[in-house]
Amino acid sequence: MTPVLDLAAAGLEAAVDAACEALSRPGAVVLVPTETVYGLVCRADDAAARQRIYDLKDRDATKPLGWFVAEWRRLADCGVLLEGLPAELAVKHCPGPITIIAPLRNGGTVGFRVPDHPFMLALLRRMNCPLAQTSANHSGHPNALTVQAALAELSGELPLAVDGGPIAPDALASTVVDATGATPKVLRQGALRI
Repeated sequence: MTPVLDLAAAGLEAAVDAACEALSRPGAVVLVPTETVYGLVCRADDAAARQRIYDLKDRDATKPLGWFVAEWRRLADCGVLLEGLPAELAVKHCPGPITIIAPLRNGGTVGFRVPDHPFMLALLRRMNCPLAQTSANHSGHPNALTVQAALAELSGELPLAVDGGPIAPDALASTVVDATGATPKVLRQGALRI
């Protein structure tokens, strides 16, 4: 059974401590609250954990995971090309409910987001690395707005779920914007209007 930690009762620091400890284990995936929906996160450099996310939500293996980061400018150290449109959008909208798809030095792309949630920002600063992320719902199902709904959607147990309370019923996922060209292309309209 997945242990659930009540963020309000535990306090921010204790919840961040618990999440960091869980994420330090190889293959670990943690359920977290954001300002948009409940999500699944793992270290972006942990291939087994990334695969676990796909398994937990029966996600199509061809759909890439995005990254949560605290400081988007540091993504340049990870091979993300931020010049031009990605940086313009990030300066204007981060932190916030926008996922910006930027080119990678190696020719691929990555979608990154700076969540506007106190717990997530504190966790990201403490982890000091990108966290691979996606919504905590079975692929194709509605977004999970409570920790209980999220856990009911997943195909397996987790080392930790952080309960940040219910998210507003009218909450939307992040807006996804392709910033690899000269002009922004909205791939998914979400909470932020571009």
